[in-house]
Amino acid sequence: MNGLEPLAKLMVAMGLAIAVLGGLVWLLSKTAFFGQLPGDIRIERDGFTCLIPVVSSIILSILLTIVLNVIVRIINR
Repeated sequence: MNGLEPLAKLMVAMGLAIAVLGGLVWLLSKTAFFGQLPGDIRIERDGFTCLIPVVSSIILSILLTIVLNVIVRIINR
């Protein structure tokens, strides 16, 4: 049974990470600036709305890269 313990811990950690990521996405959807920045594409027609958050995605990617780099540096001390 000890052979499955690392796998179980990994699965729990992945589940928690997905839950945290889901919470962050939910909070970002409630903010006023996400999807409203210059460079974000919004197409509105009768009964149809398409939002392509180009600039918001780039900013989110940069922020996540910085956060993950800090976490990795802290773990590797």
